[in-house]
Amino acid sequence: MEAAYKNSALFRLHLIVFLWGFTAILGKLIETNAQVLVFYRMFFASLFLFLFFRVFKGQSLRVPRRLLLQLIMIGGFMGFHWLFFFHSIKVSNVSIALSCLSLSTLFTSILEPVIFKRKIDISEVIIGIVIVICMTLIFKTELHYKEGIFFGVLTALFGTIFQVFNGKIYGKTSSGNIIFYEIFAGFLILSIFYIFTGQISQVGEISYRDLALLILLAGVFTAYPMLESVSLMKYISPFTLVLTINLEPVYGIILAFFIFGESEQMNPVFYIASVIMIGVIIANGVWKARRTAGTKKLDI
Repeated sequence: MEAAYKNSALFRLHLIVFLWGFTAILGKLIETNAQVLVFYRMFFASLFLFLFFRVFKGQSLRVPRRLLLQLIMIGGFMGFHWLFFFHSIKVSNVSIALSCLSLSTLFTSILEPVIFKRKIDISEVIIGIVIVICMTLIFKTELHYKEGIFFGVLTALFGTIFQVFNGKIYGKTSSGNIIFYEIFAGFLILSIFYIFTGQISQVGEISYRDLALLILLAGVFTAYPMLESVSLMKYISPFTLVLTINLEPVYGIILAFFIFGESEQMNPVFYIASVIMIGVIIANGVWKARRTAGTKKLDI
C-alpha cells in the first residue's frame, strides 16, 4: 500500500510540474496582452480556491490582521512576478522567459541570507556566478530579445522575493489560506495598479477564446497544481521534490519547441547555456537535500 501511495505521489508530482511548465505555452497561445492575462488568471484562480476551501470544504479563511497584511504584500510580488513573466513571453518567446528563471538561484543566494539572517552560502554564490555567465552568453547571442530578457530578469527577481518572504510566514496559517490570500491580494493590487496607469479599460477587450483558455489556465494550471503540491509534501522526499521542480523549464522549453516550431528555435549557445544553468541548479538542490537528510537514504 505504501509503495502504491509513493508511485501515485511521484506521478502526481511530475504531472503538476508538467502543468506549471505548460503555463508558459498557454501564455503564448492566449492572444491578449500580459496585463489582461494575469488579471483574469488571478481573479479566476482566487475564485476557484475560495469555492474549494470555503464552500466545498467549509474551511475558515480567517487570519490575524498582521498576517493578512503580510500576505497582501507577498501577493503583490506574486502578481508582478506573473505579469513580468507573461510580458517576457509576449515580447520574446517561451524559451527566453523560462531560461531567465534560472537567475532566481542567484537572487536567492543574496536575498535569503539577508531576510533570514544567516551566513552566505559560498556554493550558492558560485552557482550564481555560473548562471550570470550563462545568461551573459545568451544575451550576446540573442540580443534581439533584449526586452524579453530584461523582463525575464525582473520575473526571476520578483519571484525570488515572493518565495523568500513566503518562507518567513510558513506555518503561521494553513497552506490553503496562504495560497488563497496571496493570489487574491495579487489580483487586487494589480487591479489598483491598472486603474492608476489607465490600463484597466483593456480588461474588457478579450475574446471568448482567450477567456476560455484563461479559465483553463486559472483552474487546471494554477489552482489545482498549487493545491496538489501542498498535499504531496507528506509523501515526497526533499531530494525528489527539488529534482522534479527544477525540470519545469525543461518541460516548458521542449514543449515550446515542438508546439511553436521555428519561433522557438534558438542559437546553439542558448541551449548549451540553458543546460549548464539547469544542471548546476539541480545539482545544488540535490546536494542540499542530501545534506539536509544527513545519513538517511533518499529515494527518487
